[in-house]
Amino acid sequence: MQFFFEVLIGGLLAGVMYSLVALGFVLIYKASGVFNFAQGAMVFFAALTYVGLQEKFGLPGWAVFLLTLGVMIGLGIAIEKVVLRPLVNQPQITLFMATIGLAFFIEGMAQIIWGTEVRRLDLGIEDEPIESVMERFNLLVSKFDLIAALVAGVLVGVLAVFFNKTRIGRALRAVADDHQAALAVGIPLKQIWAIVWSVAGFVALVAGLMWGARNGVQFALTFVALKALPVLILGGFESVLGAIVGGLIIGAAEKLAEVYLGPMIGGGIEGWFAYVLALLFLLVRPEGMFGERHIDRV
Repeated sequence: MQFFFEVLIGGLLAGVMYSLVALGFVLIYKASGVFNFAQGAMVFFAALTYVGLQEKFGLPGWAVFLLTLGVMIGLGIAIEKVVLRPLVNQPQITLFMATIGLAFFIEGMAQIIWGTEVRRLDLGIEDEPIESVMERFNLLVSKFDLIAALVAGVLVGVLAVFFNKTRIGRALRAVADDHQAALAVGIPLKQIWAIVWSVAGFVALVAGLMWGARNGVQFALTFVALKALPVLILGGFESVLGAIVGGLIIGAAEKLAEVYLGPMIGGGIEGWFAYVLALLFLLVRPEGMFGERHIDRV
């Protein structure tokens, strides 16, 4: 049982890392109904900008974080003004295709500015077992994964308060429900979208720092977004809480499957098991566990 719990805890903590990326998707979808294919590119751009600024100016971590946050907010506002605003009232597929083009543009721009080589990102958090947990429970729990989980938990709490308790959050939910009705009651649609893209840039920065510190800052970070897809399918595209719960389920399921099912079918199933699980869930509940069920009356 000790080994089982080690695998389970490791999977749950890894799942939280997936949730960090999924949160960026949820924010944009919740506000505009658009699946932002460029979220992975934003994660890559944020991590590369952080490392690039750190190498260029040699500033302390908090200063580089604030500078990078400013860059990501500027990028979010620019995306809203230049790309999405001219496409208001266009079909959803048009907006989705725009985000695909945006993804390739951001990836190319990041590498033109900061280069293509793999960079090391040091946040000062060691990826080593927590001694107190090992001595007391005889379990290997990574300090880095635990801190990443705490960061994700705080982020979710802040976003939950933002959406439910603030005036901007309530306006954002109104825009998500019905753009025309929100405009009719005086909600500034353009400003709300600019705020949402800025917050998505902040979430991309946090996810980029965590994934960059874990795997190195490299082009492969853009593929992290693909791991968020099964998380979104399970949790629901419109739910912040669903992104966390879905991430925990996906993370735990793929680790347990790799350890206990993998040897029966030759191993190497961790890479695709999450997508199979999401596909099966999609057949049962297409809107996800916490997604909103839309009913069209005829």
